Amino acid sequence: MRPLQTLVLPLLFLLPVLQARAIEVDGRIDPDEWAGATRVTDFRKVQPLSLAPGSLPTEAWVLATPEGLAVGFRNTQPQSVTWTRQRVQRDFSAQVDRVNLMVDFDGDGRTGYNFTVASTGGITDAVITNENQFNDDWDGNWRHAVSEEADAWSVEMLIPWYIAPMRAGEDGTRTLKLQLDRVVGSTGERMAWPGASFERPRYLSEFAPLEMPQYSQSLLAVTPYASGLYDNIGGESDFEAGFDLFWKPNGQFQLTATVNPDFGQVESDDLVINFGATETFISDKRPFFTENQGIFEFTTPSDYSQLLYTRRVGGPADDGDGAGDIDAAVKLNGSLGATKYGLFLADEADEAGRSFGALRVVRDFDTQNLGAMLTRVERPWLDREATVLGVDHDWRPGERLIVQTRLIGSQIEQSGDTRRDNGATVFANYEMDDGWRQQWLAMHFGNGLQINDFGYLSRNSLNYAHWELRRRFTGLPEASRYASKEWRGRISGTDNDHGDRLQRQFRLSRQGQLRDGSAEYAQINVNSSGYEDLLTRGNGILRVPSNFNAYYEYDRPRKGNWAWELDVNMFSGGLAGNDEVGYDFSLEPRYFFSDAFAVYAGMFYQHRPDWLVWQQDNLIGSFDQERLQFSAGLDWTIDGRQELRVKLQAIGLDAELLQAYRVQPGGEAVASNDPVDDFNVRNLGFQVRYRYELAPLSYLYVVYGRGGYEQAPYSDGTWPLLEDSFGLHDDEQLLVKLSYRFEL
Repeated sequence: MRPLQTLVLPLLFLLPVLQARAIEVDGRIDPDEWAGATRVTDFRKVQPLSLAPGSLPTEAWVLATPEGLAVGFRNTQPQSVTWTRQRVQRDFSAQVDRVNLMVDFDGDGRTGYNFTVASTGGITDAVITNENQFNDDWDGNWRHAVSEEADAWSVEMLIPWYIAPMRAGEDGTRTLKLQLDRVVGSTGERMAWPGASFERPRYLSEFAPLEMPQYSQSLLAVTPYASGLYDNIGGESDFEAGFDLFWKPNGQFQLTATVNPDFGQVESDDLVINFGATETFISDKRPFFTENQGIFEFTTPSDYSQLLYTRRVGGPADDGDGAGDIDAAVKLNGSLGATKYGLFLADEADEAGRSFGALRVVRDFDTQNLGAMLTRVERPWLDREATVLGVDHDWRPGERLIVQTRLIGSQIEQSGDTRRDNGATVFANYEMDDGWRQQWLAMHFGNGLQINDFGYLSRNSLNYAHWELRRRFTGLPEASRYASKEWRGRISGTDNDHGDRLQRQFRLSRQGQLRDGSAEYAQINVNSSGYEDLLTRGNGILRVPSNFNAYYEYDRPRKGNWAWELDVNMFSGGLAGNDEVGYDFSLEPRYFFSDAFAVYAGMFYQHRPDWLVWQQDNLIGSFDQERLQFSAGLDWTIDGRQELRVKLQAIGLDAELLQAYRVQPGGEAVASNDPVDDFNVRNLGFQVRYRYELAPLSYLYVVYGRGGYEQAPYSDGTWPLLEDSFGLHDDEQLLVKLSYRFEL
């Protein structure tokens, strides 16, 4: 026999065996392909959180293969139960029939990954941190397919082992933790195995452990890009090129790098008009900064606070001349035994360029996680160096209790001066019987704590504590329009770190899930008198009377051709307190011409009868403010590769001066004759975005954008201002961007 035949014939005999171990991702559950897989049938209701058996039979299979983690679902759904046929775009949030795989590859409750497939083939992926916090900015490369029968639909997923860093197993096996769930779009019912719920404080750590053979995959991927931008206002063109690099030689090490990254605006942020003293948080969808970012998550219970806020990199330059120009950035992730680490470095160009660095280390134990994070930013234009160190600890002493502790310290060196301060938070949740739960939270941020060179903290100088009691109701009568309700009561106190009492608050809220898949939320806050210490930007504190606010939100998913959202809010405040009551409301209906094409239009109106706006030093103005906002757009999922989005937002805001005040040292506001003008604001944002998916994580974008902002020192009606906003023309750009991912 010839040598070639000697080699080929044994391979031919082995081929059926090799094929039997592979999963053909076609959406059809083939019993031979899934032989030996772990089979799951015990799906329990987690929305509503009754843990009763799911109303529709669901089966799932989990199998480790050399190509990746394979998961299959078969979802029985008779025609008597409405099928949602709506086609959705990536990272959708629509209420449709779908299945989810949630997996913690290390099984330590630190970082999880969510892979979602809708019955019409659309997908979402997200990173899960802090037990139950989802971030869908990340996009991964994984395979999926859907098939349909008369009374069921099926899904197959294949998640490659290189999708995320994961530590090594032992003796050829690894133990990961996962949850499988299914959502019925027409009712909102979610059934899962195991019965863990992200509505509880412990979620990731409640996943089911599953032991399987250990496989490892290596990957080298390069994504070059080229973009061209034409500025119709300046009459200028700009061309950029660069690339992203992803290298994973094994499961324990991963490197991501970018050279001359392009952050052209292919995603349209919502318009923001902010006259307050705190910064508006904006999420980051830039691919390099979302790729396996979970290791760098270090947050506190304060709204959006985190030690590493990636929007700082390439953000407004220190010299005030546009955005920072990023030369390069690199990110390392890996593990050494049970210890995981991450390193982040980024450097901006030119004299005003900044240098960013972050080091992260975490270690998992049986009932606790311990981590530390160090960040450093050098800002030569400001002669400033900022160093921040944080230590985080999560403790699970039993099945009912979880305690999360964060310690933070900052050191700022600027122009020869050094300033240090610290902060700490303790967050405890205790799950009781019969749907009861208690929560305690304490926060301290020192006057000199500064983390915003690289992180995000809405304010320092804060001492806050609250106690909250919740009760969940799930066993409601079948005749009730509600599937579940949850009531919450909270008492809280807020002081600054100078000893000034800012507020005492009582909060009562109710969250309801309706049987038709709708959701509603209502909340009322009753606030004591206290001091407003940020309004004058360090020029004194202002005494304010007691006030309240009451809020209601209703979200109705698609029924027939219509879906809509409603928000209503009533509030008091300012110097008038409860003597003046303002309100706002918004309504946004969405009409579906087909399952793939929908348009929406919404209106928001606000009247604030005593709006306080800082002018200078200790001078403030009280204004009668009206705001009118119009939003409209369309979403067209042309096919599985193409989508078109149109988004329009226009705002007209009018502020008529009631009285100018000077804030006195004791906190009193004294009427002043200082000249303060009425003012108005017009704002416009319009974007048309076409996206074509050439291959996984490879896209062609064609984006047209136009917008403008104008503030004028006089009062005018909100309708004329809104109409005039459509004529704003400060910016007009056409962007074409092409990126293609090569896997080597």
